[in-house]
Amino acid sequence: MSVDIAKLVTTSPLENSLSAFLVEPREAVPFAKALRWQREWQHNMLDDSSVLQAVWLLQHPKCYTLGKGSSESNLLFDPLNPPAPLYRIGRGGEVTHHLPGQLVAYPVLDLRNYQADLHWYLRELEEVLLDVLLELGLIGERIAGLTGIWIQRRKVGAIGVGCRRWITQHGLALNIDCDLDGFNSVIPCGLHGHQVGALNHWIPGLKVSEVQPLIRMALSKHFRLSWEFQDPIENPE
Repeated sequence: MSVDIAKLVTTSPLENSLSAFLVEPREAVPFAKALRWQREWQHNMLDDSSVLQAVWLLQHPKCYTLGKGSSESNLLFDPLNPPAPLYRIGRGGEVTHHLPGQLVAYPVLDLRNYQADLHWYLRELEEVLLDVLLELGLIGERIAGLTGIWIQRRKVGAIGVGCRRWITQHGLALNIDCDLDGFNSVIPCGLHGHQVGALNHWIPGLKVSEVQPLIRMALSKHFRLSWEFQDPIENPE
């Protein structure tokens, strides 16, 4: 299936929209670098209320991340000798796997612009993913008591967030055309017996480049964001 991007992307301003930087690196970004960008931008927003919100849409080289308080028992490898870089970070949730072919969104938002409620925020990020799937002709689903999005009981979208004084970090990851073998080295999200999927299982040939504008559009819709297409990072290295 080929998505006609021109028919799906709108540049019309949203009512009561909020300007936000949108950063879309062309190459896969090492996880540690993307984490540093988010932390620096969050710090800027905490120090200065006039700093715009920002969203990063990108891919990572292969790596694994553990949320705060997550258990290493969900790693099926020696954490001292991981098959790809392993990071313990300040988001909620258990272990997940990042890799090329998976699109990650990192919104650094001030929830006081919306609802100062992390439960609300998690559900909105799920709605973003559900909207994207619907545009692709797919029906996503929630599972009661769990965070994320599934198709036919296969988890395709993972969500884990962090927050400091209502300024967010981390975000969501959507499997599009990635190699799922790396997920066999962990118990993804600590969920025993749950399979992981990628969208190209249902839409053969689907590419990240076709899905990226849909995530951009859905984030804009749910968080009333009017994009500033500039890179807010002065020293990306």
